[in-house]
Amino acid sequence: MTRLLLLFLLVSNYIYAQKPNIIVFLVDDMGWQDTSVPFADSITHYNKLYRTPNMERLASEGIKFTNAYATPVCTPTRTSILTGMNAAHHGITNWTSPQKNNNTDAKDDELASANWNINGLSQTDYPRTVKATPFPQLLKDAGYFTIHVGKAHWGPNGTPGSNPYNLGFVVNIAGHSAGQPQSYLSEDNFGNIPGKSSVHAVPDMQEYHGSGIFLTEALTLEAIKSVKGAIQRKQPFFLNMSHYAVHVPLMADKRYFDHYLNVGLDSTEAKYASLIEGMDKSLGDLMDFLIKEKQDKNTVIIFLSDNGGLSLYPARSIKEHIQNLPLRAGKGSVYEGGIRNPMIIKWPGAILPNQVSHSQVIVEDLFPTILEMAGIKKYQTIQEIDGKSIVPILKNPMLIQEKILIWHYPNKWISKDGPGINYYSAIRMGDWKMIYSQRTGNKELYNIKEDIGEKQNLASSHPDIVQKLSSILSDQLRTWKAPMPIVKATHKPLSYPDQQ
Repeated sequence: MTRLLLLFLLVSNYIYAQKPNIIVFLVDDMGWQDTSVPFADSITHYNKLYRTPNMERLASEGIKFTNAYATPVCTPTRTSILTGMNAAHHGITNWTSPQKNNNTDAKDDELASANWNINGLSQTDYPRTVKATPFPQLLKDAGYFTIHVGKAHWGPNGTPGSNPYNLGFVVNIAGHSAGQPQSYLSEDNFGNIPGKSSVHAVPDMQEYHGSGIFLTEALTLEAIKSVKGAIQRKQPFFLNMSHYAVHVPLMADKRYFDHYLNVGLDSTEAKYASLIEGMDKSLGDLMDFLIKEKQDKNTVIIFLSDNGGLSLYPARSIKEHIQNLPLRAGKGSVYEGGIRNPMIIKWPGAILPNQVSHSQVIVEDLFPTILEMAGIKKYQTIQEIDGKSIVPILKNPMLIQEKILIWHYPNKWISKDGPGINYYSAIRMGDWKMIYSQRTGNKELYNIKEDIGEKQNLASSHPDIVQKLSSILSDQLRTWKAPMPIVKATHKPLSYPDQQ
């Protein structure tokens, strides 16, 4: 055994015995390609476009996951992280409205909405919610100081999930029922202007109104204040650093906007890129703060996005569904562009730096992973956990865990159908991925390792694999009692894949 490895094991054993601080750094609507960190096999055009030096820094100090997945839209992912449940299981399959009892599905001529949990997440009995134990509650019970900063979006206003205090957080800054900010600009008071404010106005940030400080920066400053208090009390902390960026409305972060105009982007794409770079500065500021407070060696950082990058016009460039290439489509889709996301984890002392894992992981895996990192072994939850801890992968990046990944979106996200958008399910097992159109019954099959862009449908040449995946997916959806859209003409739910 080399001296270096022996030293690493000694340090690892010492740090592992302590309760680590834990930060989940969650970005909204950031695509797999929206970074200078290459998650593909080679550096791409988009990697050269964006400036994210602090993501590069985090990757050099931790482990980068090239096959990390979320759900197609935000609230299902955020609920899966907090509960460890697959979206088909917890039943919050679409984004929740700021108004309770309000179904956010777009109208459809043929199909009525599935019976999904439109009122979000709860720890208590409440109509149209999933009742579950969030992991921040378990961390809090174990002595952690739990902090939420930024976008919450776990339930409509007036429901338990709209308030992070009901989900195990001791501190809540700017988290409420809305899924986007009314404004990123302090000149607009982040939307809090009398006579002009809406449900999307960002709460709790009065200190920064009119200051000229961008929302991303203001949230970071508030997060640092809360974390500093925990450090001074010598209390382990969990920070859910949940940025509103880079969700619409796309607004220019003036610190970076001109650079992207100067390299040739139009104003819309320059705004998007400036939001990315501002988010990256927030990550760097937190990392620098941890070093200053001598907490960097005992703090886990988990970086990820809540779904694939937005690829719809007019919010993005004129041509739709190209912003995540080589991945197909974007947010709202079960194709790779809508569900594959950037994930990096740093766990000083416990894992070696500058590692890459090609193992397939999904957001519900974070629940058991975080609790294992915190040393919480015996815990009880209301819900059955679907996720699997990825700690073995963190300690051995060459390990490939055998698992089946499932996505289920029985909803109509936008009024017009798009590639893999509206009423789709999908399953990945190994390199094979099957996509199922709930509306038409059509099935597509792709070898993701050989065809990451999902261009060559192999369903007709591999009917045995299609049949196998259809059976596995259907059995699991039945077990979870997954909601399905209703045919208006017959008042019956659409068929599962093995019925087609």
